[in-house]
Amino acid sequence: MPSVFTVFPALAWRRSLVLLPLVAALAACGKADPAATAGGAPAGGMPAPEVGVVTVQPGDVGLQTELPGRLEASRVAQVRARAAGILQQRLFREGSDVKAGQALFRIDAAPYQASLSSAQASLARAQASLTNATAVAERYKPLVAEKAISQQDYTAALAAQKTAEADVAAAKAAVQTAGINLNYASVTAPISGRIGRALVTEGALVGQGEATALAVIQQVDPLYVNFTQSATEAMKLKRAMEAGQLKGAGNGAAAVRVVLDDGTEYARPGKLLFSDLTVDAATGQVTLRAEVPNPGGALLPGLYVRVRLEQAVASDAITLPQQAVTRTAQGDTVSVVGADGKIEKRPVKIGGQQGGRWVVLDGLKAGEQVMVDGFQKLQMMPPGTPVKAVPWTPPGAAPAAAASAPAAK
Repeated sequence: MPSVFTVFPALAWRRSLVLLPLVAALAACGKADPAATAGGAPAGGMPAPEVGVVTVQPGDVGLQTELPGRLEASRVAQVRARAAGILQQRLFREGSDVKAGQALFRIDAAPYQASLSSAQASLARAQASLTNATAVAERYKPLVAEKAISQQDYTAALAAQKTAEADVAAAKAAVQTAGINLNYASVTAPISGRIGRALVTEGALVGQGEATALAVIQQVDPLYVNFTQSATEAMKLKRAMEAGQLKGAGNGAAAVRVVLDDGTEYARPGKLLFSDLTVDAATGQVTLRAEVPNPGGALLPGLYVRVRLEQAVASDAITLPQQAVTRTAQGDTVSVVGADGKIEKRPVKIGGQQGGRWVVLDGLKAGEQVMVDGFQKLQMMPPGTPVKAVPWTPPGAAPAAAASAPAAK
């Protein structure tokens, strides 16, 4: 009996067309895709997760410390009334800049002018007496040699001359004192600076019994900024510089930057003037003072600020974004992406901050890639999962600006 395939050849041809795709699919299931198990992707065919990295580049990095401080005028002078009387006139505009010697107030000078005139008259009388006494002494001198007068009369004439000279000297001092008191009636600025509000008004009686405060002048260019630092940190920094681990910033003087309360940095740098010789027993802090130029008067005395102090420079150091460093009680670590795409935890030594970045002193080498972004993607992945390293872009920066992490100078 003939077979079905003999009788129906078209049916057999169609069945072979249906079976061929099924056989090919079964064969594909029995073989793994080599690309799926390569180092670029995890098993199962999923693509390797992308993580942001920076390529480290060692260099000289200034070690900065941010400390709280307060601005203070470099010179402060209280303007006081040194002559008693009625204040007649104010000669300045409140809040303006004044020069040393500039007239600020005028006090009623009539009594002092009268005292000066009286002293001048007394001086003239004393000078007249001196002229007469000198003439008598000179007339007696040849007479005593001829014994025309007694020695006692000549001695008395010389004494009268000396007394008259002393009276003239006293009268001159009285004239000088009266002139000084007259000058005090015109109150002048002792220093150059910015003057505040007037503390008294016209018509007030000032200088009666005490030197009445009239105004305050402050020199605001330059300004001082006073701040404190832990004595422990200061000693640690000093030992590191003595050991050669760090070098001083600048020519032995630390660079100072003032940060305002809104987080902006004042444009003009300052310089450290001195560090106190003693440590506060209550706080364990050392007081430091820096000088900051303030030509436009943008900074005001009494303002609380933050001080960024660069006291030393670390050689062959690296700066990293803060999110790249994991800080724990056991130490500081970073995640380094190897050539095989796998992540290695690496302990590092942190030396402080610089512009919002951690300064790494030890633990990394040039050219290594440190993971900065993408930690959340690895939480659901098994340990040892390879990753794809891409250059990290800081928020708000151009994509091509973050291929590496250069050291700040």
